[in-house]
Amino acid sequence: MGGREMRRFGVAMLALAAASPAVAQIRVEEVPATRISADLAAGRTSSAAVTAAYLARIAAIDAKGPTLRSVIAVSPDALAQARASDARRKAGKVLGPLDGVPVLIKDNIETKELPTTAGSLALKDNRTGRDAPVVAQLRAAGAVILGKTNLSEWANIRSDRSMSGWSAVGGLVRNPYALDRTSCGSSSGSGAAAAASLAAVAVGTETDGSVVCPSAMNGLVGLKPTLGLVSRTHVVPISHSQDTPGPMGRSVADVALLFSAMVGEDPADPATKGANAYRKDYAAGLRADALQGMRIGYWRPDMAADLAARFDQALAALRAAGATLVEVKMPKLDGIGEAEQLVLFTELKADLAAYLATTPAAVKVRTLADVIAFNQAHAAAEMPFFGQETFLKAQATKGLDDPAYRTARATSQRLAGPEGIDAMLKAAGAEILVTPTYGTPWLSDPAHGDQFVGPSASELPAVSGYPHLTVPMGLVNGLPAGLSFLGTAHSDGLLLRAGHAYEQASKARVAPAYRATIPANLGPRSLE
Repeated sequence: MGGREMRRFGVAMLALAAASPAVAQIRVEEVPATRISADLAAGRTSSAAVTAAYLARIAAIDAKGPTLRSVIAVSPDALAQARASDARRKAGKVLGPLDGVPVLIKDNIETKELPTTAGSLALKDNRTGRDAPVVAQLRAAGAVILGKTNLSEWANIRSDRSMSGWSAVGGLVRNPYALDRTSCGSSSGSGAAAAASLAAVAVGTETDGSVVCPSAMNGLVGLKPTLGLVSRTHVVPISHSQDTPGPMGRSVADVALLFSAMVGEDPADPATKGANAYRKDYAAGLRADALQGMRIGYWRPDMAADLAARFDQALAALRAAGATLVEVKMPKLDGIGEAEQLVLFTELKADLAAYLATTPAAVKVRTLADVIAFNQAHAAAEMPFFGQETFLKAQATKGLDDPAYRTARATSQRLAGPEGIDAMLKAAGAEILVTPTYGTPWLSDPAHGDQFVGPSASELPAVSGYPHLTVPMGLVNGLPAGLSFLGTAHSDGLLLRAGHAYEQASKARVAPAYRATIPANLGPRSLE
């Protein structure tokens, strides 16, 4: 581990040294957030004990051991936050079910005690001293902000051939199921850390796939919410048309617990107007029998035989739980990819400049052009594996008043929503849709970048702004795969209920084994 990593984890070591010996006996591996919440409420444990146990796991398997490199920084006051929660509880002033539960935050979301780097050395001094509203809401609910997670640098928008999970600040995140495989991105660290029980739950962000891909490929549940339910203020942006934070965890109930504290209006983010109408306890509506009588559409994309077999098992579990399944075909949506790309590139240039204008004087970049110049000047550190082709394309766009951009935005949203997800729901007479989220994790490859193989379910919900839930579908050749649940706008609660019922019926999630690689005896036909 290099000097930068040692400095990052020095805070964690000091915190552990201050913890009492008894704290080390607390078990947190694979313990649900809902269980931690219940144990705190019943007085069976303390937030300080739980928090110290997570810090110990970060030291043991993230900073060394398997060396996941999923946590980019630990909050210096994490134990102080936990002790404050314990004091509130003792005084009878509990803030809710999330009070005292440790949460990790993706490092493109501002927290007041740590820099927000988006993985880039250009933002290493981005100490704003403020919380993003979504973080402020989590604090108001009593959550312990444990630290920040590594990510694909600039949320994976810098290059056409990037390597998911790598950033100049944090290095390469490793997948806890097989350490030589991708953790996907861009919420790579949130995915690996939550899978490895380095926190109870984690927050990621998504523009297109960046919550659901690392969730699926790290054996997690992840929710990309309906656009506008969760604030994006003080989040390093790509696209105001598609960006949203989202919860990630090891169960649907854990994700629902976290999501309940994230929803809400933010006057600084116009997209959230009306979001308070959707503030509720999303965990309260979860039932194992929720699939009884539900009509579900499914589509079968091109995929490898072993993934198809796992998908068939998932469909069988849905049927056994009482759902009626109707196969649908993906509509022909010519041009959606190109239109989405123009939208993202145009908005990146404008939105990033608006964000950088609010950063401290110590941050020397103020525009995308400045970031491009910074990368060129620091190429050895910033571009050892891949370049910045996407940044250059974004820099060449013509602004938010460009008619081509406006047409692309309207076209892509129409194709993804009314003519995409809504059309499939109508054709099936269904409440929701299911399909494989992605394939399985590929080998991390610095020389060639990401090698996306198999299906991808993220584009339509990302572009339309509709919700997208992924739930573990089990292992394929020793590697995790996810089942996507899709619906129309504001069907987040419905997706969580259906996903929970599927999860309870299938029991498909398998904990990570931290294998160095996949053994040869697990051949392509194995569904282990």
